Amino acid sequence: MDAEKMKLKLYNTMTQQKEDFVPITPGKVGLYVCGITAYDFSHIGHARAAVSFDVLYRYLKHLSYEVNFVRNFTDVDDKIIIRANESGENPLELSNRFCEEYLVDMGALQCLLPTHQPRVSDHMDHILDMIQKIIEKDCGYVVEGDVFFSVDKSPNYGKLSGQLLEHTRAGERVAVDSRKRNPADFALWKAAKPDEPSWESPWGPGRPGWHIECSAMSAHYLSPRFDIHGGGADLKFPHHENEIAQTCAACEDGGVNYWLHNGHVTINNEKMAKSKKNFKTIREITESYHPLALRHFLMSAHYRSPLSFSASQLDSSSDALYYVYQTLQDLDDALLPYREAMAEDGGKAQQTAEAKDVINKLKSEFEAKMLDDLNTAHILTGAYQDALKFINASIGKLKKMQKKQRLSMLVSLVEIEKAAREVLDVLGLLTTLSYAEILKEMKQKTLTRAGLSEEDIEQKIEERIMARQNKEFEKSDQIRAELTVQGIALMDIGKETVWRPCFPSQANSSDGDKSTS
Repeated sequence: MDAEKMKLKLYNTMTQQKEDFVPITPGKVGLYVCGITAYDFSHIGHARAAVSFDVLYRYLKHLSYEVNFVRNFTDVDDKIIIRANESGENPLELSNRFCEEYLVDMGALQCLLPTHQPRVSDHMDHILDMIQKIIEKDCGYVVEGDVFFSVDKSPNYGKLSGQLLEHTRAGERVAVDSRKRNPADFALWKAAKPDEPSWESPWGPGRPGWHIECSAMSAHYLSPRFDIHGGGADLKFPHHENEIAQTCAACEDGGVNYWLHNGHVTINNEKMAKSKKNFKTIREITESYHPLALRHFLMSAHYRSPLSFSASQLDSSSDALYYVYQTLQDLDDALLPYREAMAEDGGKAQQTAEAKDVINKLKSEFEAKMLDDLNTAHILTGAYQDALKFINASIGKLKKMQKKQRLSMLVSLVEIEKAAREVLDVLGLLTTLSYAEILKEMKQKTLTRAGLSEEDIEQKIEERIMARQNKEFEKSDQIRAELTVQGIALMDIGKETVWRPCFPSQANSSDGDKSTS
């Protein structure tokens, strides 16, 4: 896709408006996203940030940009030290363990690996160099081995977050230090304390403050000025505000052209956070829901909007994705007998006009939504659903068609599948597994949620068959209804009864065929 012809608009937090994205270097993008502080398993608030910016990364690549994507790990921090002391572990070993666990979660969620994943502990020289520059520019000062940034020397401080300097609180994760010249001054370097990891510096042994790491690492891997900086909305102040102050103080050409922030995941109308102890870990959710269902849920609202967590929303995402993959599997099965005939045709057959229209609408609607600040809300509805309906309506007609007409329809269906797969791929909803393998995994997750096994379902089906044979239709209805409440739909296809996942709900009292698509 030609990036120059596609006008991508992104909402810039700094200007509080959507702007045409114009990279500093044509065809190339520098992207930095704040990663996790690695001291525990990551929750779905972390997953939302990761998925939001993975979608951006994927879409920029879809637009043919060469993207240098940097996402850091904070492996030196107060929270890590506290947790390590509680567990009797070495802080760096503990953080390394949870960095690796995070990568396992990212793999499950189909998040592409960034170009670089730097860790604070590996970049002390870059951090020390930047702090030294800030001091030399008279924007930082040393107090008893600590180094603070003087916010009074940053004329635009507060511009990103809208926080007035006189209203700001201390820009640290600890209480206000009376040694500061301004209560809003924040730590660049913290003097060593007993039993804490430390590194040598010109101001004595210690470790970096929270904010300086991202300024130093983004400047190293990208440049002091780069295209896009992303992170959660909670990072606007103080973290990102302090990043701007530091980078601009150390580097005359420092700055970011586009600031992007994703909304929070909420639970019971509160932001999900470890500090509130109201969080659900990624690992906890993916024990009972397919990781693709979680990814779909995380994209179900615009990335800037708050996203309310609930089991019913996850059920809805799971059901929607199952329908997509079942349709594509049904298409694969329907095309199988005709693969040889299509190969012999050698591409002579042409798509139908109706199919071309379906594909054009699917592609144009998808691009329009994505170009408008990555609007993934309801992304697999509308024209995408129309494409799936076209597939379902067409595959049943193939056997009745004349050879020439059938070849034209086969070519049309193959092209529609390509378009549908491309959308899934850009959204990160396509894996290396076959449709059948994904469906099998999703069915297993459904059984896990229901607390049932395949054998349990087969027994229920047998009980229902016996009830129908004995004309005990009320019992037959009850069996089906009970399973439907558990997210399992029984479907009578000819003389066979099969099951598939469905949205958990009260079953219809009728024992007739029930559509759960």
